[in-house]
Order: sequence, then C-alpha cells, then structure tokens
Amino acid sequence: MCGRCRCSIRPDDIPRSSNLGNRPVRFVDTDRYRPAYNVSPGSNLPVIRRDTGANDEGAVVQCMKWGLIPSFTKKTEKPDYYRMFNARSESIGEKASFRRLLPGNRCLVVVEGFYEWKKDGSKKQPYYIHMKDDRPLVFAALYDSWKNSEDEIQYTFTILTTRSSSALGWLHDRMPVILANKGSTDEWLNGSSSSKFDSLLKPYEEPDLVWYPVTPAMGKPSFDGPECIKEIQVKETKPISMFFAKKATKLENQSDPQVPKDLEKTEKPKSPKQEPEDVCKIEHICDESKSDTSHLKREYDVFSSDTKPSDTKFTSPVKKKGNFKTSDDKQKTLFSYFGNKS
Repeated sequence: MCGRCRCSIRPDDIPRSSNLGNRPVRFVDTDRYRPAYNVSPGSNLPVIRRDTGANDEGAVVQCMKWGLIPSFTKKTEKPDYYRMFNARSESIGEKASFRRLLPGNRCLVVVEGFYEWKKDGSKKQPYYIHMKDDRPLVFAALYDSWKNSEDEIQYTFTILTTRSSSALGWLHDRMPVILANKGSTDEWLNGSSSSKFDSLLKPYEEPDLVWYPVTPAMGKPSFDGPECIKEIQVKETKPISMFFAKKATKLENQSDPQVPKDLEKTEKPKSPKQEPEDVCKIEHICDESKSDTSHLKREYDVFSSDTKPSDTKFTSPVKKKGNFKTSDDKQKTLFSYFGNKS
C-alpha cells in the first residue's frame, strides 16, 4: 500500500528520471505542481502518459490529482480522492473502474520515496522507503478524466500495488509496483492493449531498496519539509507477555529448592505478635483458665493453618488431629479433689 510519498523533483527532470530516452515530451498543467516531502491523496503530481497525438512516439508530463475519480462519476458528486488512491494489480482486469483504463490510460508516477507505517500495539511508526543511491522510483499507474459540476475536466490517477517483497513483508503486506528499468517502463507505457502485464506487476525484490524510521509527525498531511525524511532512533518495545515470563522465572529462582512447593504456597510470614508458644505451655494455660481463648487460637494456628474452627462447637485442633496427651492431662484439678472428698 502506498498512501504517502515524497516528490520534490523538478518537472523538467521527470522524463530523464523515468527512462523515457530521447522521445519528444511536452508539458501540461505543470504549474499546478508543488514539490513536497509529504504528499497525500488529493495533491497534484506530475504524471507521464503516452502522447496519443504524436503517433504514440512522444510522451506527456501532465499534472494530475492523486486519487482516481472515474469518468462515470456524477458531476454533482463530491470527489473522494482517498477512495481509489491505490489499485490492486491482481484485480485491475476484473473491476470496471480499472479494466476499461488498461488499453490506453496507463501512466507512470515518479517519486523519490514513499512512506509506510508499522503497527506497534496502539502506536504506528512510519518508515521512509527509497533507493539506496537515491535515484527516483517509477510506479505503474492508471489515469482517468472526469468533468465536475462546473464543466471542468479533471485528470486523476491511482498507483498500482502488489504483494510485498520478501524483505518488506515485516512492514506491510502490500507495496507499489516499481518499474525498475527502461524495458519495463516502455512496456507499461507503450505496450499493446492485448499485452499481458503479469510479468511487470510483481514485487520489487532487489536489495537496493532500503528504509529507515522517521518522525511520527508524518501522520499529519500538513507536516512537510526535510524533517520528514530525517532518520530517527526507535526504541525496541517488548511484548508484555515477556515481562510476566521474566517475573515468574525470577520468583522461581528465589524459592528454596528444599521446601516443598505446597508449603511455599501456604506458608505465611509471621509477625512478632503471632509468634507461636510452646505447645505444652499452651495446654497448661488452657486448663487453668477456660475463659481465655486467645492462646487456643494460637494453638490452632500452629497445627491447622488451612482449616477453620466451626462456628457451633470448638474442638481443639491438637486433640482433633492427633488426640495428643501431655503430662499435664494426668494431674488432678482442685475441683476433682474436693468433689471426691465430699
């Protein structure tokens, strides 16, 4: 896909940049052209088409608006240049808007580079794509003419795209059709209507097509100037899943390998106030003061950290779990002594 480009070439340099050779060239409406570093659909660009009035031997450099408006569009309809600024080369022979243009309305678009955005989560990072030696890029395109409500004839064009090259696949799945040499530009511009252009409409796979990141301010069509193509440094962002993976590994490495996993999960940190006392001492205190249950809670916490006492009847977790008895259990209380004596 190609939705932004740089075109700051002078109109009189266009023929040489597009490999036209020595054929006669005339210029039409080039005064409308404004060189820019950030060209968007709806802008005027110099386009090369075949000169039908010179026995097909000459060429015309004509200023046209980027974004195809088909000739059958109603005069009263407001033109939408973003609707057809690109055309898929695989389907131009099937769609009526493009099929009728193939025989005689093929053209060339010459630019110095184009921009593509890489999605990075919710953000998009633009990249400037150009030739390594800074020579211009020549795109295959189609043009049409349309008469508006004021009976003015307006020429518009669309840039053909194809699947992305193997080198650019990481950035986007589409790219412009680049005609890299004189043979391909001549074939596209002057080939017969019965010619098959499948061999031309392919991804550009040569290594001299390079790219680098540029400022995100490119997103605004009003942003223009040399700053558009200034290379910037992009911080590499890592997926959030990698953060959690590293955190889990760190916690696993910190755990004691001699402690069973189930104890690691249930063990709680102990504060000084919750320090457990000696089991025998706890049972002795319980026998002397039945009303004080705070020590029973401590005793419960020691032996049963994962089982809560019932709300209806309290059972000592010591006796419930192991039915343990200490030496204190065998001693007679004052109540039993006086009871027997009476």
